[in-house]
Amino acid sequence: MADIFKPRFLLASLHIEAILRGTTLARRRKTLKSIKDGVGLGDAYSATLERIKAQDEEKANLAIATLTWICHSDRPLHVNELCHALAVEIGEMDFDQENVPSIGTLLDCCQGLITVDAEASTVRLIHYTVQEYLCNYPGLFNKPHSLLAETCLTYLNSQQVTSHSLRDRGRMPFLKYSSRYWGTHANKDLSDHARALALQLLNQYEDHISAVSFLEQEPRFGYIGGITNSTLFSGLHCASFFGVVELVTVLVNGEGYKVDQQDCGGRTPLAWAARSGHEEVVNILLEGKNVDPNRPDKYDRTPLGWAALEGHERVVKLMLEREGVDLNRPDKTGQGPLGCAAFKGHEGVVKLLLEREGVDPNRPNNNDRTPLVWAALEGHERVVKLMLERGDVDLNRSDKTGYGPLGCAAFKGHEGVVKLLLERGGVDPNRPNGDDRTPLGWAALEGHEGVVKLMLKRGDVDLNRPDKDGDGPLGCAAFKGHEGVVELLLGREGVDPNRPNNDDRTPLGWAALKGHERVVKLMLERGDVDLNRPDKYQRTPLGWASMKGHERVVNLLRKRDNFDPNPLDERS
Repeated sequence: MADIFKPRFLLASLHIEAILRGTTLARRRKTLKSIKDGVGLGDAYSATLERIKAQDEEKANLAIATLTWICHSDRPLHVNELCHALAVEIGEMDFDQENVPSIGTLLDCCQGLITVDAEASTVRLIHYTVQEYLCNYPGLFNKPHSLLAETCLTYLNSQQVTSHSLRDRGRMPFLKYSSRYWGTHANKDLSDHARALALQLLNQYEDHISAVSFLEQEPRFGYIGGITNSTLFSGLHCASFFGVVELVTVLVNGEGYKVDQQDCGGRTPLAWAARSGHEEVVNILLEGKNVDPNRPDKYDRTPLGWAALEGHERVVKLMLEREGVDLNRPDKTGQGPLGCAAFKGHEGVVKLLLEREGVDPNRPNNNDRTPLVWAALEGHERVVKLMLERGDVDLNRSDKTGYGPLGCAAFKGHEGVVKLLLERGGVDPNRPNGDDRTPLGWAALEGHEGVVKLMLKRGDVDLNRPDKDGDGPLGCAAFKGHEGVVELLLGREGVDPNRPNNDDRTPLGWAALKGHERVVKLMLERGDVDLNRPDKYQRTPLGWASMKGHERVVNLLRKRDNFDPNPLDERS
């Protein structure tokens, strides 16, 4: 077992080795200075690689194959995954379990360049600079993605995999990676052999265990757990997801494939390709006979909706060039393509859609949230700007909670969006939400000083409008202890520093109760603040500060000239 832990010390050993190669003290110091986080170790890595190549042929080949996988896999491989991947003999129909190397053998063959991450149980290189070095080493890796694709596909086509059921997945540790990533590698480099192996897999895909494994790893498409079969999920769906043009072309032109077939989630191959942003595949599928570009999935989202949600501009453009595409069709949440794009902040897609005649820029979702409200809430300035350039966008329309675009932006502190909205004529700066809280009230409550400053520049902003609890903006800021906001509001003419809420508690009462010393101090600097006003519980600011043990606030209040040393709550 001790040998397994040697890689931990290799990087330090390589540093020492590189330094000691210097023939003089000055040269050694120069080397030491150049070495930082693995930099300057090229010679040491080269020497290690030469030692790897000097091993017997079988060990050297195993080492290079191991390094190929670690350097080019799409995610870190677990120990068992890597060992089983290296056992695959490309093109063989049988997978030989006895051909699986041990992790100890791999560590030994790679001469310490790899290690096992104890926490994740994955195999990795000892340092990121090793990968940089190996990938730039001339001729070391020959068509790596083609090799990985062929390995995955050989494994998936083997009798040992095709004859097993879902219950046997524990005996097939390489199934998960090969099912999900063979197409990723094939899309980067598709060899003739990989093409043949892929078509062999895809032509039996609906009944193949790898289809289930693939779907289980794609929760973002709605397939979350409990999958027992992949009925209707065809090879064309899979190839469209990966975007392998050559495979899609062969399948579309072959017999037995319906280009518009829906899978177990109601998605067509076009939806998969649009969702993944594969422009060429989308183009091929749109040219198919009887293709419905508006065919929704089980969530009622169309291919255009998926492309808009993911921000695939070129796919959206292709879809929009197709006659009959529904620009506004909502999904189950009521969100149309424009709403999806605005929510995610995909400026280019929003621009494309807004330029199309027939697009409804005010179409609300099931919560009455419009695309402009979504963009404002998420702080997508450039999208908001695009929306405002249209003359028919409703600037004040609220969602079901009463939030309009300005209220959403003020609540989240999106200064740029607030500025854009306030500059537009027709925006109501005092429009309250369902809690009767105005945009200024929300900005004050959340402590967004920049937004408060922008709001106060307007002459028509109500400085004292209370929410449903009776708290005005000053009361909200005092309650939360937002010193900067309190200072801004107190500096405005017309602000009522003594405005009580529904419990007759003033802003000073809130600050005292919460122990916000600096806010209390700001309040006391005004000559018109009532220090002794009791709330409905007959407790004054001093009473609350005393009860809560805020001694510094108590001392501040007692120092004031107009302070009543016998507040009502103490006399009672």
